Amino acid sequence: MSLSLEPPAASTIAGVDVIQVHGGARLAGDVSVVGAKNSALKLMAAALLASGESVITNVPRITDIAIMAEVLRRLGCAVSYHEGDVTIETPAEPGTEADYDLVRQLRASICVLGPLLARRGYVRVAHPGGDAIGSRGLDMHVDGLARMGAEISGEHGFVIASAPRGLRGATIWLDFPSVGATENLLMAAVLARGETVIDNAAREPEIVDICAMLTSMGARIEGAGTSTLHIQGVDGLSPVRHATIGDRIVAGTWAFGAAMTRGDVTVSGVDAAWLEIALDKVVSAGGVVEPQPDGFRVRMDRRPTSVDVVTLPFPGFPTDLLPMAIGMAAVSEGASLITENIFDGRFMFVNEMARLGADIRTDGHHAVVQGRERLSSAPVAATDIRAGAGLVIAALCADGMTEVSRVYHIDRGYPGFVADLRRLGVKVERVEAPEAPTFTF
Repeated sequence: MSLSLEPPAASTIAGVDVIQVHGGARLAGDVSVVGAKNSALKLMAAALLASGESVITNVPRITDIAIMAEVLRRLGCAVSYHEGDVTIETPAEPGTEADYDLVRQLRASICVLGPLLARRGYVRVAHPGGDAIGSRGLDMHVDGLARMGAEISGEHGFVIASAPRGLRGATIWLDFPSVGATENLLMAAVLARGETVIDNAAREPEIVDICAMLTSMGARIEGAGTSTLHIQGVDGLSPVRHATIGDRIVAGTWAFGAAMTRGDVTVSGVDAAWLEIALDKVVSAGGVVEPQPDGFRVRMDRRPTSVDVVTLPFPGFPTDLLPMAIGMAAVSEGASLITENIFDGRFMFVNEMARLGADIRTDGHHAVVQGRERLSSAPVAATDIRAGAGLVIAALCADGMTEVSRVYHIDRGYPGFVADLRRLGVKVERVEAPEAPTFTF
């Protein structure tokens, strides 16, 4: 079956659905986590590096995957999806232009820049869009590729890169351990002449995952999971079959949900070590975390105690779990200081949390959250993927029914979200929102 651009089956029309959550629920039961969105998208881009059929397994059925599939189709690939497997047939000469109408919907599509430049020597990619969570420039991508011999320019909203004589190895220092820049430069370097060294590289599990896939394809990479990557360029790569790692952010969402609702949830399909700092915060708040062979169990028997959180690159606290940390702080005993160091717009959703009665004061990249016994239901709107999930989880701690709109954001990162909530004991419905009223003079 071909993976279309339509949202998952639970949706009606993207943008007009709402999730209605009845508060007072205690999350309890088992939930399984599928492949990581932030890894699967980049693995799909990596398939551009080799002609022939690559198969990526354990891929979540979410909107972002559908968009990336269409990006690849427009580059000449044949892409299909069946029961968690994405099959990508890459031509000998993939296209060189990624159109604005798709790239603006998915920032991760900028990751086709590196592999296409390495394969074709020229690429024209629209400047990306994605979540409204702050500025995320492409300077490190561009500077790194330039060091490898690429000529970079921009016009009419496109990034244009050319390397008519091919890319060459270089030593690249990243000002910040950017995941996106590390991935793009890594994929470009595997086909460059000579050795490339990426210092201050990102260390996230998703980086280790793409290194594993590239190595299986024939790339020569050392240092995966460390801050220094050594890549020895090769003449060509071969298509492979590769399994996506479990989604640590979805798993973390359920962990905080269990803590906030005084629940008992067992999460499978993910390595608990990838969430060491986040799970430690749950323990500090009074929860009990038990590692399992394929995941972990979180139990909370009382109201959480306030804890301070600072987001940092891996292995630090993930910025994608900040909405859940704020949600837990909002119902904890005492005051919590939450500091965001990654994205300057991550606090955009706190106004929606305030509508649920959360006591939050922000100052720059800090937020002080004074905990309350319970929140109050209200209509709220998701501002990005993680904020949407965070609002739904927070609504479990409110009295009455909360309606969360703009849930197409949640579709981009959480497959079967409503079904999983029901499985964990939540009374929740996904319905089509009523038409907006019209006003006339």
